Amino acid sequence: MIIRRVFLDAIVGGILLLQPRDVNASSAGQQHEQMMRHVVQADGFIAALDQSGGSTPKALQQYGHPSEKYVVGETSMFDAVHEMRTRIIKSPAFTGDRVFGAILFEDTMKRKINDVPVAEFLWKQKGIVPFLKIDQGLMEEENGVQLMKPIPNLDNLLEDCNTYGIFGTKMRSVIVSDNVKGIQSIVEQQFDIGRKIASAGFVPILEPEILIQSTTKEQCEEILKVELLKQLDRLPEKEIVMLKVSLPSKPDFYRECIDHPRCLRVVALSGGYSREEATLLLKKQPNMTASFSRALTEGLTYASSDEEFDLTLDRSIREICSSSNVMR
Repeated sequence: MIIRRVFLDAIVGGILLLQPRDVNASSAGQQHEQMMRHVVQADGFIAALDQSGGSTPKALQQYGHPSEKYVVGETSMFDAVHEMRTRIIKSPAFTGDRVFGAILFEDTMKRKINDVPVAEFLWKQKGIVPFLKIDQGLMEEENGVQLMKPIPNLDNLLEDCNTYGIFGTKMRSVIVSDNVKGIQSIVEQQFDIGRKIASAGFVPILEPEILIQSTTKEQCEEILKVELLKQLDRLPEKEIVMLKVSLPSKPDFYRECIDHPRCLRVVALSGGYSREEATLLLKKQPNMTASFSRALTEGLTYASSDEEFDLTLDRSIREICSSSNVMR
């Protein structure tokens, strides 16, 4: 891991000199560089706090938030989930030495914690690098995959990223079966948009999720890795990406991606596994770190006292940290 960090430090140093990001204030440029180095050097994981409008009702249900206190799809629902996220972020268990990044939903990015914009609160008060979920949902399944819907407001979202101090982005598509044409189209779409994001000076997290229920999961993983490496090889020197993948079936499976000079980090989603299952699987993937959502919030409840909440979150974070970045 130390060798990997030295290697990436050298690459990142060169990228920071080459990046076309328009930084008018030197403080903003310094912040971006500090975030970059934190992402490279940190031992923790990325918290996925980016439930969208479609997944928020389930998240609130699992949290035990009284359903009569909000209306699905209305402002009250987003207020409720922001309260849950705020409780997580403000917890003393949630710190940058263990959680090096957090993925936010657009609505969350535009809100505040203690009268401070969320991204600014994360970085300046917690030492946690903010990312933004930018995809607009999924298209219907075709060729065994679900491509992302178009992102017509991409330029506006990237402007917002600049305004709010966001370091990178995240976008998700889904692989259902081992259709080569479909998986190629997923990876091509992710990298096409990812290159636009990288050229604007941000670090995109590309998430071609393979459903863990897929009857051809291992075959999908084999095809996906080949296509990811093809696209990584095509990236120009000044552009880097991160990859977010489903926990693979074979140990040390994405080694070539992790070691690739155009890949900053490879992180894993929990994908429906329990925290216990996800952490056991992650331990078999050296130098891969977690980017969990449900597995992170598992056990957190609306009715718990602050002390109980913090203890549960601390236990969850400790378990996820212990399984992340295992040495090869």
